[in-house]
Amino acid sequence: MVGASLVLLSLFPFPWPGWWLDQKRGEAEMRGVSWGIIVGATIGLVSGALLAVAALLCVRFQKKRARLRNSSSLRAATAPMRTNGVDACAEPSDASTVGQESPVRREANARGLSFWVEESRRRNPVSFSGVLKYLYKDLQKATRNFTTLIGQGAFGPVYTAQMATGEIVAVKVLASNSKQGEREFQSEVLLLGRLHHRNLVNLVGYCAEKGQYMLVYVYMSNGSLASHLYGIAGEKHEPLSWDSRVNIALDVARGLEYLHDGAIPPVVHRDIKSANILLDHSMVARVADFGLSREEIVSQHGSIIRGTFGYLDPEYVSSRSYTKKSDVYSFGVLLFELIAGRNPQQGLMEYVELAAMDAGGRDGWEEIADSRLHGDFDVRELNDIASLAYKCTSRISRKRPSMRDMVQSLSKIINARNSRIRRSRRSFPTAVEASIDIETSEYQSSQSEHQREESLDSLSDFPEV
Repeated sequence: MVGASLVLLSLFPFPWPGWWLDQKRGEAEMRGVSWGIIVGATIGLVSGALLAVAALLCVRFQKKRARLRNSSSLRAATAPMRTNGVDACAEPSDASTVGQESPVRREANARGLSFWVEESRRRNPVSFSGVLKYLYKDLQKATRNFTTLIGQGAFGPVYTAQMATGEIVAVKVLASNSKQGEREFQSEVLLLGRLHHRNLVNLVGYCAEKGQYMLVYVYMSNGSLASHLYGIAGEKHEPLSWDSRVNIALDVARGLEYLHDGAIPPVVHRDIKSANILLDHSMVARVADFGLSREEIVSQHGSIIRGTFGYLDPEYVSSRSYTKKSDVYSFGVLLFELIAGRNPQQGLMEYVELAAMDAGGRDGWEEIADSRLHGDFDVRELNDIASLAYKCTSRISRKRPSMRDMVQSLSKIINARNSRIRRSRRSFPTAVEASIDIETSEYQSSQSEHQREESLDSLSDFPEV
């Protein structure tokens, strides 16, 4: 037995005593190292994947942030700013004008605008600039194949349309022969979609299909101010009362004040006239056709002038520099138009200048009052408003008031009128109030007489002493 063991030891010698335990311990340690490597590698892979995902998200976030910054810059260029519910913006110097922009910059801005429009249209075919997009076939049906013509504006023909919902809107179609059609359309949608005010004709939708460009507006059921003053296009209206004319003047002033001081950037209308003042069902006046679409007038010197003769600022005609004060001049002409009921294109301002020689710029303006008023106006109000209009039409633009000044002045005139009415009602009751007082007095007298008779009857019931 011992010999067999020696033979085995000689064939399979053991290096040292207890080598088997050491070998098992080594295998266990190797397995521990292997598991450590596996766990470490797994943690490393997971960490690497997380870092890669984080890096990818960071890159995408930066790109999105850049896009949002660009889009917010564009919105800031067109969207109105509101502070505590009131339209407001920092009013820039009148020296900064549309006419002073360089041709190179205008071309670059136009290219950028066109690119932004195409990108927005591609990404969001349903809505553009926050307004509804209408299908051509729907507008064609609503306008009875474009047979409901109601007017011809600087932008093109205007039609009434009754939508499937029953809503009546006005559809302005871009004239097919317009040289600046697409650019005007892009500018109108970008601008009008962000301008909302009670005294503006607000945009509610657009259509860009089959080579046609259309703008859909809120419908103004009482037509234009011009139609009420002159009966344009066969429209017959009762002559506007003096109070209505003053209220319309304040409405227009508020709309222009919003464009000048409430929109960012400020908007100059460039074509203030009675045909561009529309009246809604409540006879509230709203400014229409603001933006960049304007009729071009070629002067005798061959240069291009935008606007309507009779309303044009002389300083703009000579310098080609259109400012907010140019709108103020046109508004002053509109005030004289409301007072006199005369068309500015038929010598209104010459008539005003003759009257100014006698009025001295302050009093005596009642001689130019519209004969259709039949003298039914407040002389003090007429003189105050005429003097404001005369300041607006100063040939020196810096002497003209701002539209904010005009809103404040016209508001004071109307508030003073309302105060006088309230005082007169307290001092002199109306016929209805007087009749009520008489009936009340008669009733009280009859009641007193009846009570006196009852008292005498009751006394007669007592026996004589």
